[in-house]
Amino acid sequence: MTVTVDRTVEEFTTTPRKLFINGQWVEAASGKSFETPNPATGQPLASVAEGDSEDIDRAVRAARAAFDDGPWGRITPSERGRIIWRIGDLILAHAEELAQLESLDNGKPYAVALGADVPLAADMFHYMAGWATKIEGNSINISVPYMPGANFHSYTLREPVGVVGQIIPWNFPLLMAAWKLAPALTTGNTAVLKPAEQTPLTALLLAQLIAEAGVPEGVVNVVTGFGETAGAALAAHPLVDKVAFTGSTEVGKLIVHAAAGNLKKVSLELGGKSPNIVFDDASPAAVEGAANAIFFNHGQCCVAGSRLYVQQGRFDEVVEGVAQIAKSIKLGPGMESTTQMGPLVSDEQLSRVTGYLESGRAEGATAVTGGGRWGDSGYFVEPTVLTNTRPDMKVVREEIFGPVVVAAPFQSIDDIAAVANDSDYGLGAGIWTQDISKAHALAKKLRAGTVWINCYNVFDASLPFGGYKQSGWGREMGHEVLEAYTEVKAVTAQL
Repeated sequence: MTVTVDRTVEEFTTTPRKLFINGQWVEAASGKSFETPNPATGQPLASVAEGDSEDIDRAVRAARAAFDDGPWGRITPSERGRIIWRIGDLILAHAEELAQLESLDNGKPYAVALGADVPLAADMFHYMAGWATKIEGNSINISVPYMPGANFHSYTLREPVGVVGQIIPWNFPLLMAAWKLAPALTTGNTAVLKPAEQTPLTALLLAQLIAEAGVPEGVVNVVTGFGETAGAALAAHPLVDKVAFTGSTEVGKLIVHAAAGNLKKVSLELGGKSPNIVFDDASPAAVEGAANAIFFNHGQCCVAGSRLYVQQGRFDEVVEGVAQIAKSIKLGPGMESTTQMGPLVSDEQLSRVTGYLESGRAEGATAVTGGGRWGDSGYFVEPTVLTNTRPDMKVVREEIFGPVVVAAPFQSIDDIAAVANDSDYGLGAGIWTQDISKAHALAKKLRAGTVWINCYNVFDASLPFGGYKQSGWGREMGHEVLEAYTEVKAVTAQL
């Protein structure tokens, strides 16, 4: 059964969408627009303004004026927290529209968008709202040994960075917008958000809700457009004090170079090739857990458990179990109520994932199940389990970002830490065992920002999220994210 498209969603997708700059909906300076497709059909879904460097400049200057001279910096932390809390409430009040837009634009099942993405986005604003009144400095008793007898009063202030440029990906469009905007607003910054060109719609609806919540004009601006124009201009803009980016490691490196002009602060949440480790003594739940680790969100998840390592005694059983789950997954459009896995986000992503599958076969990997495109319309790929791989294969070393897992056996805990860490990435990892001491011992050895034990893909607004190595700089969520959006000022007065 197909979920009935809400009337407001139909109006939203059939009305050309504009940019949100300085509290107003405006056309792109060039007058250009682009179409965002429905990935389940490949057909156009909505027409969206194509912002470029001129629009980014307008948005940044609006954010600059709002930070330097607007009311956002003068309201009390308590009032700022109440406004941010209202954003979370409005997300829940518009959950149906947001979930449908997310499913239509991204391809993910509507039930997943409604049950996970929307409430997690609302929770991020609710959680961060509480921090608005708790951003504190410290008083410090200093000694100054070269000034004997002098008396000083010293303290620190934690202040907003200023104008923040934020560039988000297409795999969790609404949730990534929440992860970026909520801490930026809580700490008193202003922002220019550039959503992925593949999935711009929920960011535009979120901008509408942010204005409705009472955020002043210019504090949040949303410019839709392409990475090489709008995104590049935002990362390089001299009036931007910080850029926050979530996406591929390759683009993250370009962001760093672009930000060097005025040495703006940079935080990056990048790629992953996460190991998921199943020991002989793991409970039967590890099989379903291993499947969910890779097939959640069509495998389009930076922390996906895409390298499955199973201790030799359970290897055949676990691989067969994951393969059987893969075969049973119901593929289809996200708006079909029976769909368990939707399409990939774009034709480009379809080509990328199927290219890796061809590479794996050419290098000798075996597809236990799946291994190719599903259907002849839309951007669907079969959930795939690959074995007979080698550590040097592209499918083992590189991030595929699709529903593809490579499985290999291991002998002992002494071997697996080095194998798991043999990656350019260090975002996530999973451990499945009933020996909790062994689990914690291995968790300490793994070079990853998140380690799950007997679970996977557990996220919460209070948990810091980010990676080691080429998986990024800094942390999202939790109180650690406040450091990414604040500067520390030391003040000393001689008494």
